[in-house]
Amino acid sequence: MSAKTYEVRTYGCQMNVHDSERLSGLLEEAGYVRAPEGTAEGDADVVVFNTCAVRENADNRLYGNLGRLAPAKAKRPGMQIAVGGCLAQKDRDTIVKKAPWVDVVFGTHNIGSLPVLLERARVQEEAQVEIAESLEAFPSTLPTRRESAYAAWVSISVGCNNTCTFCIVPALRGKEKDRRPGDILAEVEALVAEGVVEITLLGQNVNAYGSDIGDREAFSKLLRACGKIEGLERVRFTSPHPRDFTDDVIAAMAETPNVMPQLHMPLQSGSDTVLKAMRRSYRQERFLGIIEKVRAAMPDAAISTDIIVGFPGETDEDFEQTLHVVREARFAQAFTFQYSKRPGTPAAEMDGQIPKAVVQERYERLVALQEEISWEENKKQVGRTLEVLVAEGEGRKDDATRRLSGRAADNRLVHFTRPEEPVRPGDVVTVDITYAAPHHLLAEGPALGVRRTPAGDAWERRNAAAQAKPAGVMLGLPTIGAPAPAPAPAAGCGCD
Repeated sequence: MSAKTYEVRTYGCQMNVHDSERLSGLLEEAGYVRAPEGTAEGDADVVVFNTCAVRENADNRLYGNLGRLAPAKAKRPGMQIAVGGCLAQKDRDTIVKKAPWVDVVFGTHNIGSLPVLLERARVQEEAQVEIAESLEAFPSTLPTRRESAYAAWVSISVGCNNTCTFCIVPALRGKEKDRRPGDILAEVEALVAEGVVEITLLGQNVNAYGSDIGDREAFSKLLRACGKIEGLERVRFTSPHPRDFTDDVIAAMAETPNVMPQLHMPLQSGSDTVLKAMRRSYRQERFLGIIEKVRAAMPDAAISTDIIVGFPGETDEDFEQTLHVVREARFAQAFTFQYSKRPGTPAAEMDGQIPKAVVQERYERLVALQEEISWEENKKQVGRTLEVLVAEGEGRKDDATRRLSGRAADNRLVHFTRPEEPVRPGDVVTVDITYAAPHHLLAEGPALGVRRTPAGDAWERRNAAAQAKPAGVMLGLPTIGAPAPAPAPAAGCGCD
């Protein structure tokens, strides 16, 4: 009898991406195998939705997808559907009422229960809804199916102590819980021993790390400790909060060679009035002051951000203040969101909800301005020599263009001419930048050097093992008790 197949569909922030790796690890430990690439919708034996509740269309997206699976489920009685993540934590029994063909609903605090709940639903032939109200065990103790051989997420905390009026995440993820530094560093060392060369420290409010263990400088100490791990070439983190971004963190970034000159720090709004209404604990002057200090310590740092347009009560003048900060900060990239009313948040009940047409017009102006700045900032990279960590799947047109792609130290995406010698994901290629676009750089000349790394070796071993598997069976990739994948850090969910 062949093993049952599974598929995990992920929506939302990096925390959800990392949780999905754990869900995959749990299922593979329970004997499931990942459905082969290209499996038709509804053909996997178990489909897991790991949901997000931050955006307004999250509910519609989930129920639309569940609706499309209903006919397949009706034809295949043994098929199971599970819904987890933030939306499951929020909606709970509502999911089964709206989609009675769902077998399992589980929350953000008990992802480790998924295999047991699937089996219980199969035996009892009824839906299982289990929503823990607090964290049962730190998720990094769970097995993990990492997506990358060379880069990994490392969770240092879960939950958030902030009370931003637009954000429902603290209500769904709970108060901040920090891991012990020794556990984090042990995980990083284990990852490096497997061939990982880049890690991204992950938390809902990553630089508040230490508040739960009573050490205000715990995050900067953690960065410096990562700098002492031999073989670890790149350290990143996401997403910090301006309130907790202290001078000791800037110093640690600047003085620790393997901490990358890249920072993703959510602005949300440039207006002090709106920031106060959002219950953000900083103002424009404080935010720009942090940017100034970071640039003084690391002149080549690339800084990205999150911005919400159309928050309730936002006036034209408020929006102009956001544009002002964008011009002053000169972000390499900005992830822009139109305000989305979320039931259960204070902002949803505020007066002054902005008409959609006004929000759209402001949004388009902001995007146009940031595109212009991103392009100007990228043009400054032309002529520079950069080390690029070769990535897998970053360049969609790589096969057609005979190029490879990867990330520079500051996290800019670089497409480069394929070297004559073999290059694997995880290897490092040195190139001269010849062209800049708003969202990527191009190196069209020959590579100046190729450095083969343990990460490339790890990718090669994994790839060879996967190809040795019988057709139609996905490799159960190595699991360890806490790691995760991590291509380039994606946009924040807008809740930082």
